[in-house]
Amino acid sequence: MTDATTAGTPPGVPAKDPGVPAKDTERREALGRALRNPLLGPLAALIFAVVIFTLTTDTFATAGNASLILQQSIVIGTLALGQTLIILTAGIDLANGAIAVLGTIVMAKHVVDGGNPLVALVLGLAITVVLGTISGSLVTRLGLPPFIVTLGMLTVVFALARLYSESRSYPVTDPLLRVWGQGTNIGGVRITWGTLLLIVVFAAFWFALTRTAWGRHVYAVGNAPEAARLVGIKVNRTILSVYVAAGALYGLAAWQALGRIPNADPNAYQTANLDSITAVVIGGTSLFGGRGSVVGTLIGALIVGVLRSGLTQAGIDNLYQDLATGVLVIVAVSLDQASRRRAAR
Repeated sequence: MTDATTAGTPPGVPAKDPGVPAKDTERREALGRALRNPLLGPLAALIFAVVIFTLTTDTFATAGNASLILQQSIVIGTLALGQTLIILTAGIDLANGAIAVLGTIVMAKHVVDGGNPLVALVLGLAITVVLGTISGSLVTRLGLPPFIVTLGMLTVVFALARLYSESRSYPVTDPLLRVWGQGTNIGGVRITWGTLLLIVVFAAFWFALTRTAWGRHVYAVGNAPEAARLVGIKVNRTILSVYVAAGALYGLAAWQALGRIPNADPNAYQTANLDSITAVVIGGTSLFGGRGSVVGTLIGALIVGVLRSGLTQAGIDNLYQDLATGVLVIVAVSLDQASRRRAAR
């Protein structure tokens, strides 16, 4: 005889406990969904880091330091956004920092040499888009692994930056190039136009990834490229578009960087690629592709900014900061791999 409490219950769906009120069940389900939110971990890590550094250093929880963290997070955040797009397709870009550095050199040098600032800006953005397109073409047309392609591009682009700059720095004084460093004070915290731009750009790509066919294609390609191809998605075109978009974002990061640095230097941002990858993976995006969000990346960029600032104020040498960042990446990837194995069981 069928139990009345389970009659009509679809297969695979547990019957509701008659002794538990419906509202309590709904609350438990809502709590379960909240705890499974992939953004919960990165957000908790950010709050934990802020609390720890606030308790252990005297100058961390100040308006001036908050301003500095926001400004440092702008460039890394924009680079990490481009990195996110590529990693979502199961790729990786080791050259994003070098590409941004070359962009700053092209922009600053053109102005110093007497060129028009607007032309300098267009040239800098164009070169980063071209380099992104080259990387994407090598991956899609020749079938080369993204790791190998971008590792080679890293060396090539850094060499180009030194050659083009003649291994010297160029002062950045033009208002157009420095515009994203301007802003206003809110409660003693310096909010630059670059910060507002970062929010707008992240919002735009959040919409593109979650509300458009292009975004669905990006996730599908990262999850299962062969399955995506079978349902009619142009896999190579999608991957190429991601590298082109990332190149444009690297150019934007170069422009943003000029708003806060006095000189465009070919040796700048040596750890930018590591910081951007760190922001992506601790923000919850899987290095294996197909899973992640730009909101998580934004939180990850803030975590990187908080860690760099807190460790510096604690007197930790930059070399040990890089060591800590590398360990953080390994831990995050290991946790992601463990999560994927559990899900596959």
